[in-house]
Amino acid sequence: MPPRCRGSFGFRCVRARPNSRFYAELRVGGFRLTLGTYGSPELAARSYDTAAWRFRRPRCDFKFPDVESLEEAEFLAPAPCLVDNEDRRRHRQAQCRIAIAERDVELMR
Repeated sequence: MPPRCRGSFGFRCVRARPNSRFYAELRVGGFRLTLGTYGSPELAARSYDTAAWRFRRPRCDFKFPDVESLEEAEFLAPAPCLVDNEDRRRHRQAQCRIAIAERDVELMR
């Protein structure tokens, strides 16, 4: 069997978002769990390891094999950056302002 493909960041299951953030995902029983967004691929890989410990995955699936316990993995993994309603509201406001500014530029021409 050929080796599994690793992403461009060196970690499997870590992907880049267009806003220069990274997210990790874990596949369990036919489902894909998104583990959150992070500032670097290493932090996303740490969160993957924590989730892998919780789901009792084999050690060969871990990104950092030096972690010896679930408690250590949870200590090293940061909390995910979750999107809440306040973030969505701010994004909508920014998008409205951009649309108004683009219309003003169009009318000025």
